[in-house]
Amino acid sequence: MKTEYYKKISNLNFIESKTLNKNIGIEYFKWILKNSFFKFFNQKIALKDKKTDLRDIRKEMTIAEIGHLIGFIFVTAIALYQGISNNYLFGLTIMIPNILMNLYPSLLQQENKRRIDRLIKRQIKL
Repeated sequence: MKTEYYKKISNLNFIESKTLNKNIGIEYFKWILKNSFFKFFNQKIALKDKKTDLRDIRKEMTIAEIGHLIGFIFVTAIALYQGISNNYLFGLTIMIPNILMNLYPSLLQQENKRRIDRLIKRQIKL
């Protein structure tokens, strides 16, 4: 966390466009997370009150995002191998849940980090 590499990776933005995020369904994904049992998975990423330190929440979001990205890359490699060596349909079948369980959460974390960054800038101005 104290390295230059962490500073670079903590500011990743694959999709900066709100319109593109909306078009690929990040809003629906967010709704599903907020209104299902998934909301209980990572309780560290929650605004409990107005005194919550936003930098701590951003740090936890970055850790969760990196974890999902590592999972996505790892499972993608397995899916590609299986798709090439065995059956492309099997590889595709692995990729669909991989996108939903690793890529989308990572993209949502990036969107949320952008929102947190705006709030942090507002706090600094005050």
